[in-house]
Amino acid sequence: MAKQTGRHELAKRRRGWNRADLAILACGVLGFFSFTFGGPLLDQHGAAAPGTTATVHSAGTSSIELPLPLAVSGLPSSPTHAPTAVPVAAGPVLPAASPPLRVVYPKAAMDTAVHPLAPDSTAVESQTIVPPTTMDGYWLTPFGVPGNGSNNTTYVIGHSWEGQDAPFNHLSSAAAVGDEFDVVTATGIIRYRVDTVTTYLKATLKDSPIWDMVPSRLVLISCYTEDPWGKNVVVSASPA
Repeated sequence: MAKQTGRHELAKRRRGWNRADLAILACGVLGFFSFTFGGPLLDQHGAAAPGTTATVHSAGTSSIELPLPLAVSGLPSSPTHAPTAVPVAAGPVLPAASPPLRVVYPKAAMDTAVHPLAPDSTAVESQTIVPPTTMDGYWLTPFGVPGNGSNNTTYVIGHSWEGQDAPFNHLSSAAAVGDEFDVVTATGIIRYRVDTVTTYLKATLKDSPIWDMVPSRLVLISCYTEDPWGKNVVVSASPA
């Protein structure tokens, strides 16, 4: 009886070791895929489908801080914090204002589709938005629309990616004042010239002048690749 008991215990231990070995192997495989295929610098909180929002609440994460306070409509909920309307001189003739569909910025190796993205109530309350975990760009719909008739700045945000050559990666290293790039809209193509390239601490981005209401201005925002969890890179441009 003692021998039989000993054999049963040994069998159980062997089965336990096999399960443990399988678990270690599975972890190794997952780690290999994560290292090989890379991941986004802007979001460490999982994927979201295009056209939806994912929000983060902890400090130091890769996110975009929205101005305070912001209503879902895109208008400030308090006149005390109303964005400043900045007058703009007459510029080139533009196609009618319509949603952006693509950004083509050769000097920054960017050629990416753009999808509409509306901050949900959670994003508004937390003043933080993270675009879906893809390599595409996302247009913040509560703000401006590019083209003739624009009454606010147009914002396009996107992830920088670690381990992959993603479109938004090169804003940190290659974007420069004077560069020109195209935005394809539903009514035509608009050529923009870069006015400024600036890095902001994520915690101070929401209080920066990039949220001023500037008709026809376009702003691209991503992580600053040298400090992806602490800073954002912001490229501001006007019709050329």
